[in-house]
Amino acid sequence: MKTLIVHAHPEPRSLNSSLKDLAVSTLEAAGHEVRVSDLYAMNWKAAVDAEDYGLDATSRLKVAADSGRAFEHGTLAADVRAEQEKLLWADTVIFQFPLWWYSMPAILKGWVDRVFTYRFAYGVGEHSETKYGERYGEGTLAGKRALLSVTVGGPEAHYGPRGINGPIDDLLFPIQHGILYYPGIESLPPFVLYGTDRMTDDEFGDVAKAWKERLLTLESTEPIPFRRQNFGDYELPSLQLKEGLEPAGRTGFGLHVRG
Repeated sequence: MKTLIVHAHPEPRSLNSSLKDLAVSTLEAAGHEVRVSDLYAMNWKAAVDAEDYGLDATSRLKVAADSGRAFEHGTLAADVRAEQEKLLWADTVIFQFPLWWYSMPAILKGWVDRVFTYRFAYGVGEHSETKYGERYGEGTLAGKRALLSVTVGGPEAHYGPRGINGPIDDLLFPIQHGILYYPGIESLPPFVLYGTDRMTDDEFGDVAKAWKERLLTLESTEPIPFRRQNFGDYELPSLQLKEGLEPAGRTGFGLHVRG
């Protein structure tokens, strides 16, 4: 298995960095190939701008069109091309990050904004009245899997069905479904650590054991069964879920998960 780890924490001695390092050593010891994109260590530029697209940037920047043209012409910025090549190389992508303000750190969102260009991660396939592109289960990155490894400062109860912060599955839905599944990447159930603001060094042993066990089951773990766009669950071209397909009592984001 070839695994890309995209790591987003500024402190090399942090819990997130320790989990990243443990993932590298565990997977390599099991015979897997591993590459790491440590975004802070790379001094990753998070903001999209005309420099990303070279001579293919128009005078009035059009991010989608310009990024797609630069991708097709091979004129994307070198750091963006390098990350796209890593994605194409990988079977599995692990995203290691803390949950900040209900989402990923800005540097990781900037990685997505710059790397998931038009014609690479979206804007592919047939667009017609019967097929609205290859996305949500199809696309350039179909067949790949991802795992979010997320540290959360607050206690688990705050992120439960009645927790004040909202269910963790809902908070991660925009990432797992909207960012990853859109270009075809299937998400495994996330590895979430709660209460990390108060975690002691003595508790890391149990955390490390659980993380190793999870890493060694990456290939056998079933992904979250999100509904595919073009395979009968949605009316076209409205892309509304067909009547009668929703499980009893399920609403919101959960409608888009089968079973």
